[in-house]
Amino acid sequence: MSNFAFNNPAFQKQDPRNVATYPGAPGAQPGMQGAQTASFQHASMDAAANAQLEGMYASPSAGAIETDRMSVEDTVWKTAGLFGILLVTAAIGWVWTLGGLAAPEYNPYSDFSPNMLPWIVGALGGFVLAMVITFTARKKVRPALIFAYAVFEGLFVGGISAFFEVIYPGIVTQATLATVSVVGVTLALFASGKIRASKKATKIFMIAMVGYLVFSLLNLVLMWTGINQNAFGLFSAEIAGIPLGLIIGVLVVIMAAYSLVLDFDQIQQGVRNGAPRKYGWMGAFGIMVTVVWLYVEILRIIAIARGNN
Repeated sequence: MSNFAFNNPAFQKQDPRNVATYPGAPGAQPGMQGAQTASFQHASMDAAANAQLEGMYASPSAGAIETDRMSVEDTVWKTAGLFGILLVTAAIGWVWTLGGLAAPEYNPYSDFSPNMLPWIVGALGGFVLAMVITFTARKKVRPALIFAYAVFEGLFVGGISAFFEVIYPGIVTQATLATVSVVGVTLALFASGKIRASKKATKIFMIAMVGYLVFSLLNLVLMWTGINQNAFGLFSAEIAGIPLGLIIGVLVVIMAAYSLVLDFDQIQQGVRNGAPRKYGWMGAFGIMVTVVWLYVEILRIIAIARGNN
């Protein structure tokens, strides 16, 4: 399991013993198949029934709305909608952070300082909602909470982006283009079948994630206690002249890209399982969690690289 948003049976591989019973399905009994075939042949002789069948075949395929089942296309639209909300509230967070001003050129001796409240409110609100959404999804999927999560994530992204833009002009454009490129390449490779999730790679991913979380927690503790007062804490340490943050950052971006592969794979699994359409919201939520993580990591990498020059 990668993204905690997919910790739900709807996205897990089903027991292979639960085989289908339609004609020709693996595990279907020959006698049952023969009886169903004979029944179908008998029904085909009835002109009215035959005309009805032809009409059904000629009609458009049922979509997610008609079947009330999760589909890739429906999940894509839900994802686009959530990111639309995030972008709107990110603009609000940006303006709120800068006090309605354009991002000024950074001057450590000026009186101007960005408002950190949108960043803090967005991060705390997003974290709380993410936990609620994740731990209640097994019983009920609540789109309203997912919409609210997108709002808070927008405030967080807008706030942190404005803060870094003040210090490093142009960094937001760079981070956005890099994020879109990583997501696009990952999606293209997954769609072409050139990259797939595997059990071995997923185990390595989970070990790396635990290690990164422990490192990040240690970094925060050292910064909060004042032991390491550098803006990036342990990330600013150097190995052979290369900032540790850059080395770790590249590895984390690779981890985030693999997390996207797992997200795509689990969405496909949900579709194969015939999960209810509402679980498309969980798929969209999971992708948003990963993409925001990827963007923040790329933002930090560029900031470390530019700050080291």
